Amino acid sequence: MTDQQTVRIALVGGGAFGAKHAAALKRIEGVEVTAVVSSTLERARKFAAEQGVGQAVASLAEVLAMDDVDAVILATPTQMHASQTLACLEAGKHVQVEIPLADSLGDAEACLAAQQRTGLVAMVGHTRRFNPSHQWVRQQITAGEFKVQQMDVQTYFFRRENLNALGQPRSWTDHLLWHHAAHTVDLFAYQAGAPIVQANAIQGPIHPQLGIAMDMSVQLRAANGAICTLSLSFNNDGPLGTFFRYIGDTGTYLARYDDLFTGKDEPIDVSGVDVSMDGIELQDREFVAAIREGREPNASIAQVLNCYRTLAALEQQLAAAAS
Repeated sequence: MTDQQTVRIALVGGGAFGAKHAAALKRIEGVEVTAVVSSTLERARKFAAEQGVGQAVASLAEVLAMDDVDAVILATPTQMHASQTLACLEAGKHVQVEIPLADSLGDAEACLAAQQRTGLVAMVGHTRRFNPSHQWVRQQITAGEFKVQQMDVQTYFFRRENLNALGQPRSWTDHLLWHHAAHTVDLFAYQAGAPIVQANAIQGPIHPQLGIAMDMSVQLRAANGAICTLSLSFNNDGPLGTFFRYIGDTGTYLARYDDLFTGKDEPIDVSGVDVSMDGIELQDREFVAAIREGREPNASIAQVLNCYRTLAALEQQLAAAAS
């Protein structure tokens, strides 16, 4: 595929993150959303009309049979991610799947094997790699001006009912470990520049209706000695989101959403780090560029698989503690 060719993308998932991708793709030159799939054809038609993209299609299988689809972005429930990623690759379509790639290590490894067999672009939505605040810190690291000694991360939501990011009822259950911890586990190894060699976790009580732990604490150590402490909660009735403190050899940085501050709370301008302040757009731009250039994308399945190995080890640890 040359730089000039239009990349034709099908968007699967008409929820909160599907809308984020639809908005982002409109801002990328040479991209056309040709098809939209949601949980029902009616919802797909409504989503396509609201977003002004694509034609509504009844199923992923129908999309994979279409000649005018080069690639698929999956913004579907976690439990569908691995099987849908495999289906896209087997059908000869490039694929970007929202985080997490899978909710088991076996499924994640199967996706990597399919990518290696097909040679297609297969990318996972580890958005923290693309957020300008984290990119700015990464630039300091690669320039040799900053080295991570510790990351302190808080991922806090208020989800005592099963609602999505728009406050709407959700048909599936989110997960602190396989979804929300995945962001930080991957980012920590990426920014530390070394694999994770030690990981510990403890969790609070299991919610009687949702069947998941609502509070969790994770400790990580990288091969170069850097450490990370991650606190996660669905019980937090306060400021929501994920907040990062980078403690390094030459300074401290605080990342709050797309804003970055020094340890003394002085703002750092990250508006010039990339072409957009929208991490989802930057993620989608990388996906499209990798397709056009025939190369491995940042946050490819191969690059993020170690994150899922760590999550699987933590899951085993938590299960052993509960038995």
